[in-house]
Amino acid sequence: MELGKGNMKRIKGLILFAGIVVLVLLKFDMLVSALKLFLQMLSPFIMGGAMAFILNLPMRFYEKKLFRKQYADQRKQNKYEKKKRPVCLTLALLSVILVIAVVTGTVIPQLISTGKVLAQEIPVFWDNLMTSAERFFTDNAELEKQLKSLEIPDINWDSMLQATGNFLKNGMGSLASTTFSVAGSIVSGAVNFFIALIFSLYILGQKEKLGDQAERILRAYIKPKVYRSVRKIAVLLNQNFSNFITGQCLEAVILGTMFAVTMTVFRFPFALMIGVLIAFTALIPIVGAFLGCAVGAFLILVDNPMKAVAFVVLFLILQQIEGNLIYPHVVGNSVGLPSIWVLVAVTIGGSLMGIVGMLIFIPLLSTGYALLREDVNKRNQMEPEGTGEGVKIKEGKKKGLPH
Repeated sequence: MELGKGNMKRIKGLILFAGIVVLVLLKFDMLVSALKLFLQMLSPFIMGGAMAFILNLPMRFYEKKLFRKQYADQRKQNKYEKKKRPVCLTLALLSVILVIAVVTGTVIPQLISTGKVLAQEIPVFWDNLMTSAERFFTDNAELEKQLKSLEIPDINWDSMLQATGNFLKNGMGSLASTTFSVAGSIVSGAVNFFIALIFSLYILGQKEKLGDQAERILRAYIKPKVYRSVRKIAVLLNQNFSNFITGQCLEAVILGTMFAVTMTVFRFPFALMIGVLIAFTALIPIVGAFLGCAVGAFLILVDNPMKAVAFVVLFLILQQIEGNLIYPHVVGNSVGLPSIWVLVAVTIGGSLMGIVGMLIFIPLLSTGYALLREDVNKRNQMEPEGTGEGVKIKEGKKKGLPH
């Protein structure tokens, strides 16, 4: 049997694919290590891309609201565009820095003062506890006799001191190595952060040019149909991620305002600070507000334990309102995703990638949901009218039956 060129090409492709699969299976550990190293090298640029995407939202807002002037002369318009980009980028950076400064300036001083109060209260609490214990055993002499009658094994103090000495001798070396590794990680993290920041500024400064270059490369190397599909998915992803971040920020502001107002009405301490903290932590989907609740309850506990319990009850009530009414409508509607799928996306993303997965999987699932819905609608419209369920539905409509 003669094989045509097309068949030979398919056979070669299958052989190549089988070889790649075998190579992946045999060298899987090596490939995973190489992939981790590659991602580690690219991590500053991935972080920079994420920072550029987030900064682009306030920058685009400033460009639309503050710089809307249009010139008939193209040269004047180009000069105007070149001037407004650095100004809007600076305003976007200042906005993000201002939000972080407000949160840290409101929360951290209060945490420090609470830590100082605890440092003063713990010795007093310990003395009161020991006094109460002595009074209890004095009032219950029989219990003290029973405790003394218990057989307590002798402690080998020599072996304990020797073990302690060996632990300290070996621990100093491990402590020094741990200190150096932590210091190296901090320096490496700071360097990566600044590289990412500079990279994000370059992206934002030339985003139109970079987008045009990406489109030209795609058009040059892939088929027109595939290019249109890729471009459509990219536009949809950009829209969903932008809407998700906007909706998440709006939901966090609403939740923080709810806590600040209700805590002020019911005369809870630290109302404004806890409202700001919960608004900031609520940027993490579903579970973020619980982190703010834990810190807020801890702060109120030092001041008034009963109010701390009441605060937890208030938090559970407001969290139910926010989780069942506000979050699905604000965030789910912003990305066009039903409430149940928002919960699914948060659960899967959190189990796979932690907090980052929670933030990423909602817009990703929203994009997949929109594409699937569009494809299903298209296929249903292509179905012949005289076949399948379409006949039953149409007959039901004619007869006035429920459908």
